[in-house]
Amino acid sequence: MAANDRAAAPGKSGGSSGADGLMRASLSAVAPGTALRDGLERVLRGNTGGLVVLGFDKTVESMCTGGFVLDVEFTATRLRELCKLDGGIVLNSDLSKILRAGVQFLPDATIPTEETGTRHRTADRVSKQVGFPVVSVSQSMRLIALYVDGQRRVLEDSAAILSRANQALATLERYKLRLDEVAGTLSALEIEDLVTVRDVSAVAQRLEMVRRIATEIAEYVVELGTDGRLLALQLDELIAGVEPERELVVRDYVPEPTAKRSRTVDEALNELDALTHAELLELPTVARALGYTGAPETLDSAVSPRGFRLLAKVPRLPGAIIDRLVEHFGGLQKLLAASVDDLQTVDGVGEARARSVREGLSRLAESSILERYV
Repeated sequence: MAANDRAAAPGKSGGSSGADGLMRASLSAVAPGTALRDGLERVLRGNTGGLVVLGFDKTVESMCTGGFVLDVEFTATRLRELCKLDGGIVLNSDLSKILRAGVQFLPDATIPTEETGTRHRTADRVSKQVGFPVVSVSQSMRLIALYVDGQRRVLEDSAAILSRANQALATLERYKLRLDEVAGTLSALEIEDLVTVRDVSAVAQRLEMVRRIATEIAEYVVELGTDGRLLALQLDELIAGVEPERELVVRDYVPEPTAKRSRTVDEALNELDALTHAELLELPTVARALGYTGAPETLDSAVSPRGFRLLAKVPRLPGAIIDRLVEHFGGLQKLLAASVDDLQTVDGVGEARARSVREGLSRLAESSILERYV
């Protein structure tokens, strides 16, 4: 099998996050354009069934009875021919070789499963017991199902996935446009020192929404394999800078720790990530995730940015210098009022860089105001 036809080996799961990672790796391994997907579709077109374990260790070996030991290079045509045998197939962990064929699997019968057909019940139980992905090709239902650590995913035709992906992409474009609007408004309010908790929460809300839609589209890209290349390019273009912007907003506005409450940047980001879709629609809940009280009257409270977000827009300004500038001046308004001489007092900021920062902040202030009022 050619290197460009073989996806990364799916491996084993380890915990809930590991199971999600294994599902993505497994979907990538059976995506259109891979030799494995080609072989599975040949089995489906040949009107035969199949059961394929994507990995091999002592646990898999212990539940194999009968069949043949092969240890031959994997090809789509070999998979198709071997699936004509009445039994399952075992591939090695990097999917480069067929190790067993015509095998009967004997998983632990006490493992619970909601599947009804013999082949699907076996696939589900084997996947749960050994931790490797298992693919089942149903002859009667004409479908390919992937079992990963208790999860079942039916592999769909690329056209159906592309249709849903394009709908999600159109939604992402609309949400990104709205995000750009509220982010531009926030920039102008920052210059005028008129920001409220409501403004910050609205931007954090939109950033999180865009991020979640992008994550869903990224799953479609994995499922589509080579058919998702154009979709991946569009996605990358739309979400460029969203993740850094999300962190910068939180760094700018997470409240200073007090005796009653304390929230780090990482904690605030994790809180936002943990919000349900319904909770994300409520601005008081978003404000609470950022570290504010979340009371309705809190939304109209004035807040001032530290300056991370605006300084990050100044060209060729290293992150370490941004941190020093914010630490030295303590807030965006003092940065905006600082002269070139004032900026040079910060360690690592020479005259040339100080002028660059001064001119960069002035241009950003001017353009933000113009965008808001013109």
